[in-house]
Amino acid sequence: MVSSFKGEKERRVFCRMASRSGIERRYSVLHKDGMVEADSIESGFYRRGAYPGTAPRMRVYEEKAPDLAERAIGELDLQGDIDRITHLVVASCTGFVAPGIDQILAKRLGLRADLQRTVVGFMGCSAAIPALRIAQAAVLADHTARVLVVNVELCTLHLQETDDVQTALSFLLFGDGCTAALVTADESGLALGDFLTTVIPDSEDMITWHVGDQGFVMYLSGKVPATIAQALRDDAGGLLRGEGTQSIDLWAVHGGGRTILDAVQSGFSLAPDALMTSRDVLREFGNMSSATIMFVLNRMMSSSDGSRGLAMAFGPGMVAETFRFTKLN
Repeated sequence: MVSSFKGEKERRVFCRMASRSGIERRYSVLHKDGMVEADSIESGFYRRGAYPGTAPRMRVYEEKAPDLAERAIGELDLQGDIDRITHLVVASCTGFVAPGIDQILAKRLGLRADLQRTVVGFMGCSAAIPALRIAQAAVLADHTARVLVVNVELCTLHLQETDDVQTALSFLLFGDGCTAALVTADESGLALGDFLTTVIPDSEDMITWHVGDQGFVMYLSGKVPATIAQALRDDAGGLLRGEGTQSIDLWAVHGGGRTILDAVQSGFSLAPDALMTSRDVLREFGNMSSATIMFVLNRMMSSSDGSRGLAMAFGPGMVAETFRFTKLN
């Protein structure tokens, strides 16, 4: 727990809302002894009354983010293909370091000297989609390109000590996660289609993310779900590229929280089970910022060949990033 509520009423509200979050577990690069539990005053990374400043949080990021990314890349089993990687795209909004995670990974993996590197930073939960868009552009420009895309987010490095229920509930959503994907011209996996970015009017102050003295400070307005639902109703035709929802077999929606998924389901009038994969990922891992939608897409790799999908994620701005995809063999 990251909060010290002043009264029993606040504690009851928090517990009731937590039980409705749709999240059963989350993960952190921090050892469990470093997390504050109940009214513990034991020493650890987070200590009541003495939460760490931004610098020590960034030192943990510099140490742990490359380790986690390297583990995720290992799951791709590239082995003899590692020297064929031409591009590396790294998306992350939860830490800063230079030389960057991209350079650290390139050195650790022994990637080629002429590797083209891109870092997508501070774009929040929607960053995975611009990262994939960059990878697609590289492959379209050169069909021999092989682009490694990494999303690494250490959200639990930014907990804040608070007695505000709404702020504490926003911390409840987030966990750490990392993914790695290979984008090529090979006809297998998921075929990336057209990308579309939509800015929701008059919503720029609803999701904010600033560098503070004690980590990065996020603000999530309680108006976000209703704003998303209304925006989807108002521009369903544009977001769906003139097609109806019945043309979409797979809905890969970033699980920013249960209410976000509810808003998408309501806004598009989707069937109750349409977002089941997104809800499963949220339940098992929480909101891992940009890595979350990649977890959802990974589970859709086992879908029937020819299935058509729409991926969607929301980020500061407030921006809706989307793309269409098709499941290949």
